[in-house]
Parts: sequence; C-alpha cells; structure tokens
Amino acid sequence: MSDLSVLYDAPGPRARRRNVLIATLFVILLAAGAWWLYGTLDDNGELDARKWDPFVTDSRVWTTYLLPGLQATLTAAALAMVIALPLGAILGIGRLSDHWWISKPVGAIVEFFRAIPVLLLMLFANEAYAMWTDVDRSDRPMYAVVTGLVLYNASVLAEVVKAGILSLPKGQRDAAQAIGMRKSQMMTFVLLPQAVTVMLPAIVSQLVVIVKDTALGGALLGYSELMRSVGLVSANYGNVIASFVVVAVIFIVVNFLITSFASWLEGKLRRGKRSTGVTVTVDPGAQVGGVGGGMAVAAPPSGDGEKA
Repeated sequence: MSDLSVLYDAPGPRARRRNVLIATLFVILLAAGAWWLYGTLDDNGELDARKWDPFVTDSRVWTTYLLPGLQATLTAAALAMVIALPLGAILGIGRLSDHWWISKPVGAIVEFFRAIPVLLLMLFANEAYAMWTDVDRSDRPMYAVVTGLVLYNASVLAEVVKAGILSLPKGQRDAAQAIGMRKSQMMTFVLLPQAVTVMLPAIVSQLVVIVKDTALGGALLGYSELMRSVGLVSANYGNVIASFVVVAVIFIVVNFLITSFASWLEGKLRRGKRSTGVTVTVDPGAQVGGVGGGMAVAAPPSGDGEKA
C-alpha cells in the first residue's frame, strides 16, 4: 500500500520494464547524437586548439570585440528595461481603469504593440528616426533597438501587471474601499506593492527576453551588440563555432545573473512581508475621507488569505 500514489497509478512490472527500455533508448540516442556532433566538429577542425586559443591568449578578442559588444548589449537592454517597466505599469493600471475612455484606448495600444513582432518595431523605429529626427546616423541603430524593445515589452509587461493585480484576493480591494481610499490610493498603497511579488517571476522572464532580443538589432540594423561581434571575431580568427559558443556562454552568464538577482529579491520581499505584515497605515486626516479613526490594510504573507 505504501507504493500507491494519490496522484497517478503506480506502474506495474510490465510498465516499469517499458519505462526502463524507453529511458535506455533515449540515453543511447542522446549519446549517439553527442558522439556524432563531436566527430563532425573534430573532422572539420572546429575543436583544434588554435581556434580556441585566441580567447585565452589574445586579449584583443575581448577588448576590441566581445567586451564592447557586451557593453552595447547591456546598454540597450538597461535603457529598454528602465523605460519599459514603468511604462508597462502605467499601461497595465490604465487597462484596469473604471473609465472606458481610459481603459479602451490603453487596451487598443497594448494589443497593437503586442501583436507586432519586435523585429518590425525596430525597423519602423529606424525609418522613423531617419525621416523625422536629427538623430545621428551612427546612433540611430541603438535608438531604434531601444524603441522597439520598449514598445513591445511595455505592452507585454502591461498584461503582466494587469494579471498580477487581478490575481490578488478580492478582500484587499474591498478593505481599501471600506476605509475610503480612492482608486489611485488603493492602487498605489495596497494592490501594486503586493502584486510586485506575484509578478516578479514573469517580469524577470521578460527582462531576459529583452537582453536576448538586442541581438535582433545587430542582425538587422547593424547595431554593434554582442551577437554581432561573432562575425568580427570569426572574420579575424577563422573560428565561427568557437565564437558562437563563447558568446552563447556570455549570454547564459548574464541571464543567470539577472535571474539569480531576481530570485534573491523575490525571497527578500517575501521574507519582508512575513516579518512586517506589509501593513499600510492610513492617515485618517489626509487619506481617508469621511471615516473616523485610523485603519490599516494588511497583506497576507503570500497572497493566500485575506485580512482587513
């Protein structure tokens, strides 16, 4: 009886033999694929030490190509994050407005930019800067990349903010309304701070997407970001595969650092809520109209309960 699972039927002897057979075949196929890949790379000389040595012995690979490319990638991504996050929050709150003349236009803007590929947004932005602004030709690719990333990711983040706020317990909204908070006060002091913790994993995923999408600017607009440096390095050292591998490792490290920081921040926010109760004290004179005495709206530690 102890082997029985409440989630699924425990496999019998025949099913266990089949699972072992499938797992064994998968491992064999995986090993065969890895061996074929290794042999192909070795036959083509891609594993020769001379193709990997420049990354260790020649500092110009880093100072001339990779580090400037990484700097350009991080610059574009940071600018896009800084602009897209508050813009997405404003659009997300606008979608929840009780006034149709706010929610409808904002909804149309969000759906419009979310439906267009970020690739096209970058191209349109580049043409717009060329036709209607005095932005220098050398700076135009970065402007276009940042603009495309902001428009697309702000619309996606708006949906994340909207979903995060709507996922909160209804009692939080009712408690804020019961003590006379206006919609803006309820959103600023009660709903949005709690929704941040709920939204954080989705926001981090979108930030990782922003970092990776900067590569589109290098491929289409000639922006000198990290991915574009692959062509420069391989043209000078003849090591295409090695260059792709090194750049891929750099992207993995950068995104891992972003994810790790977000995980640390999320844990800190949750621990802070557990210790303080995230209590928002309302000044009876300044913020609560027509209600005598101070009241507080307390957030549940992890959004799984309601208190008022």
